[in-house]
Amino acid sequence: MGHDPYGVPMGATSDFKRAAETLTEFKKRVDGILDRLGESEAANSRLSSREVPKASYGTGFAEAEDLALQYEKVHTHLTNLSKTFGDQIEAMGIAVLGADIGFDNLEDDLKRRFWNIHQNTAQHSADGEQGEASTPNGTKSESL
Repeated sequence: MGHDPYGVPMGATSDFKRAAETLTEFKKRVDGILDRLGESEAANSRLSSREVPKASYGTGFAEAEDLALQYEKVHTHLTNLSKTFGDQIEAMGIAVLGADIGFDNLEDDLKRRFWNIHQNTAQHSADGEQGEASTPNGTKSESL
């Protein structure tokens, strides 16, 4: 296979074009997943509003209090998981856009959002390795 006057292999530009089209289609799929997550019962906003009052389990016996505590722990972890999952999908979309147009060409707010997601995910991962997770209000809870 020959090269063009700039040293690029013949046919490579069409390969780059196909790759960019593939990235664009992939980003559309990622955006669709993010939209569906936001509208689903697994959306962070919906999960975080689904709390059960401790009195609903009964009062005056330890098992009811233990059940309420376990529900609260699971609820916190599911809420954090939903938020982290949504953030990761959003970051993947930003990364795909950056790969398509060049990271230097991304708008500053997208670059900041990408790095904020990266830092939050790294912190969430570090918290998980230490046996605790951050609750939505920033406090710590024990691992399950």
